[in-house]
Amino acid sequence: MGSLNEVELVLFSIITLIILENLFEVYIALRQVKVFKTANKVPEELKDHMSDETFHKARKYGLDREQFGICKCLLMDICVIPLELYFGLMAYMWQAALYWVKYFKLNADNEIIVSCFFVVLISLHGYLKDLPFKLYATFVLEQKHGFNKQTVRFFIWDQVKGLLVGNILTILVSAAVVFIVQWGGEHFFIYLWVFAGVLSLILLTIYPIFIAPLFDKYTPLEEGELRTSIEKLAASLKFPLTKLYVVEGSKRSSHSNAYFYGLWNSKRIVLFDTLLLNKGKKDITDLKDEDKGKGCTNEEVLAVLGHELGHWKLGHVTKNIVIMQINLLLIFFTFNYLFKYAPFYEAVGFAPGVKPILVGLFVVLSYVMAPYNAILGYAMTILSRRFEYQADEFAQKLGFSQKLSQALIKLNLDNLGFPIHDWLYSSWSHSHPTLLQRMHRLQELDEADKKKK
Repeated sequence: MGSLNEVELVLFSIITLIILENLFEVYIALRQVKVFKTANKVPEELKDHMSDETFHKARKYGLDREQFGICKCLLMDICVIPLELYFGLMAYMWQAALYWVKYFKLNADNEIIVSCFFVVLISLHGYLKDLPFKLYATFVLEQKHGFNKQTVRFFIWDQVKGLLVGNILTILVSAAVVFIVQWGGEHFFIYLWVFAGVLSLILLTIYPIFIAPLFDKYTPLEEGELRTSIEKLAASLKFPLTKLYVVEGSKRSSHSNAYFYGLWNSKRIVLFDTLLLNKGKKDITDLKDEDKGKGCTNEEVLAVLGHELGHWKLGHVTKNIVIMQINLLLIFFTFNYLFKYAPFYEAVGFAPGVKPILVGLFVVLSYVMAPYNAILGYAMTILSRRFEYQADEFAQKLGFSQKLSQALIKLNLDNLGFPIHDWLYSSWSHSHPTLLQRMHRLQELDEADKKKK
C-alpha cells in the first residue's frame, strides 16, 4: 500500500500530463484556426483549379471542424476526464460490474467474468459521452457543409451494429488478456505479445471479409475499361490481386478513399464509389446535381492506385506491422514491471489491495506511458509522411505524375480540403504531406527526369 502522499503524487501527475498534452493540442489547433481566419487568397499553384468560392467554402468547413475539435478537447479531455480520474470513476465502474455479476448469480471472485462486465460498462459510458459530439458532427457540422449522407435511421442502425460488434470483440480480447496475465507467470508479457500479434493478423484478415460488410455494401467493380486497366497495372507490378470491390460509401459520407487489404498472396482493392467519376455510374440521371461531375476519371483513379500499390511494393505495410509489433513488446514489457504498483490503483479510486489487471493495463498504457505515446505518435507521423512521398515517387516513375496531381487536386476540392496550413499544426497532425507539398515534390521529380534526358 502506497502512502497517501505517494498516491496523490501519482494521481496529480497523471492529471497534469493529461491536461498539458491536451493544452498543447489546443495550442496547435488555435494556430491553424488563425490560418483559416487570415488566409484569404487561393495559392498561385491552384488558381487554375480552385475558385474563390470553393476556397472560402473550404476555409469555412476547416474552421468549423477545428473549432468543434477544440471545444470537444476543452470539455472532454481537459475537464471531464481529469474529473473522472479524481473522483474514481473506474473504481465505481468496477463496483458496478461486481454488482451485475452477483445479480446474474455468477462467480464474483472470477476476475475474468468481472472484467468482461467492466469493459462493457466502460464502453457504454464512453459511447454515451461521445454520442452528443457524434450527433453534432454528423447532423450539424457535416450536414451544413454537404458531406453527411446518413439518415437518422441509418445512423441509429449503424451505431447499434457498431456497439454490438465492438463489445463482442472487446469482451473476447479482455477475457483473453486477463487469462494470459494470470496464467503466464513472470514472463506473461511474451505470451501477451504473441497473442496480440496473432490477433492483429487475424483481424486484418477477417475484418474486411466478415465485419466491414456489416456496415457498408461491397460489390465487385463491373467489367469495363477501369477494371481492365487496374488488373493490368496490378499484374505489371506482380500484385496478387484476387478481388476488386466498390464500397457504397456515399450512403455514409461524400468523402473519398481507396485502399487494399489482405495477407500474402490474396490481396483485394476497394474503391469508394465517391472516388469514381459520377460514382462510377454510366447513367447519371438519378444522381443529385451536387454529385454530378464529382470524382476522378479512370486515368486519375489508376494514378491513385499507383500510389497505393507503391505502399505495397515498397514494403510500407510490412514495415508498419513490424514497428507495431516491436512497440507492443515494449508496452507489454513495461506493463509487466509496473502493473503491480499499488498507488496506480489507489490513485484512480480502488481500495488498498484491489488491483484489477485491465485497470492496470489501461492506466499504464493510457496515462503512465502518455509521454512515450506522444513521442511515438509524432515519430510515426514523420515516417508516414516519408512513406507518402515515396509512394508518390513510385507512381511518378510509373508515369502517373500529371494524373496523380490532378487526382489530388480534384479530391481536395471534392472534400473541401483547405490548402494552407500552419507548419507546426501540419507537421504534428497530418500523416500525409499537404496537397501543395505533394504537388511540388512531383514537379521536382518531373524536372529531375527532364534534366537526366
